[in-house]
Amino acid sequence: VQLQASGGGLVQAGGSLRLSCAASRSFFEDFTMGWYRQAPGKQREFLADITSRGITRYTDAVKGRFTISRDNAKNTMYLQMNELKPEGTAVYYCHRPQGDYWGQGTQVTVSS
Repeated sequence: VQLQASGGGLVQAGGSLRLSCAASRSFFEDFTMGWYRQAPGKQREFLADITSRGITRYTDAVKGRFTISRDNAKNTMYLQMNELKPEGTAVYYCHRPQGDYWGQGTQVTVSS
């Protein structure tokens, strides 16, 4: 497994979770990395990405609530999710665009 996502779980609406995505150093350090999610019955959607130098982008739906970050020393990317909403219930995936590599996904369930 080249990308290992973790940190999902069950949280009440308004709560917070932090997801992690770990990789090997050679697989991670020089590459842009991103987060996506896929809700039941819906297409996978882009959430955020971060370049190797820390430049970030977000989809409008999560701006101001989610924060993407990375620790290159630990070869790990994070997604801090605050003010979670029930429509955020989905499987969350980490992604490396170069080579189109996907992690296995971690389930996030937001109860109302």
